[in-house]
Amino acid sequence: MRYVGNIYRPPSEAYSLLVQVTIGCSHNKCTFCNMYKDKQFRVRNPQEVLEDLAWAREKYRRVDRIFLCDGDALCLSNRKLLEILDYIRDHFPECERVTSYGRAQDALRKSDEELQELRAHGLSMIYLGAESGSQRVLDQVKKGETREELITGVQKLERNGLATSVTFISGLSGQDGWEEHAIESGKMIAEMNASYVSLLTLMVEPPAPMLEDIRSGKFQYLTPEQVLKETCLLLDHARPEKSCVFRSNHASNYVSLRGNLPEDNDRLIGELHRCMKNLGMLKDERFRML
Repeated sequence: MRYVGNIYRPPSEAYSLLVQVTIGCSHNKCTFCNMYKDKQFRVRNPQEVLEDLAWAREKYRRVDRIFLCDGDALCLSNRKLLEILDYIRDHFPECERVTSYGRAQDALRKSDEELQELRAHGLSMIYLGAESGSQRVLDQVKKGETREELITGVQKLERNGLATSVTFISGLSGQDGWEEHAIESGKMIAEMNASYVSLLTLMVEPPAPMLEDIRSGKFQYLTPEQVLKETCLLLDHARPEKSCVFRSNHASNYVSLRGNLPEDNDRLIGELHRCMKNLGMLKDERFRML
């Protein structure tokens, strides 16, 4: 298997076959992100992708899951994606799911029929970083997508049979307006009605541009206790109509939370309140990581 640069995948794709169909991220301007900075974005030659898949077929007797890297494989034209998906379907009949990263704008550029076509040919889920429901925060971190685009993009994917796993970042607003970040993120979760929502906690590593503001004191991290308060506020507003799997068990999180929204909101908030009364329950900084 040939890879260009560092490879990233969602935690839930730890045991998946990772196949690069794009190199890097088409946006690659988010200030908090240290990924893909070593690459210039380009679409990989589909023939190279098929050659890698053929190599994997020879090497591995069973491949249950395949994740299409890098940052937003959904930006590919349907023609190119279908060639890859059809090869997977024909040569990996045991494969249970094929997933990729994507941006809301990728989904909005495709028609309903194109998204349904991708689902029919085996693409089952898109991982999408919303980061925040606050337009102010989205602009601040140079997300390059609007609140409305994020909501309608996820709704469009879900409506056309593609499950979405949407990520938000605790502490992304820092000390400046964290209440707004929490409330608007919770409201966005309620409006999106995604299949899955995950919550990470902000950790910034080189060469993320935000590091300059942290070092200068312009941006200040939330304290662990503030992160818990922010999460409580988010959950209080995150009550979607459709049941949504919620996870806040990433290595960056101070507290591990698992449940379904909106059924488990009050239980999750109660767990956070218990942790706030006993901060010794929080993960030590030495053990937090991206």
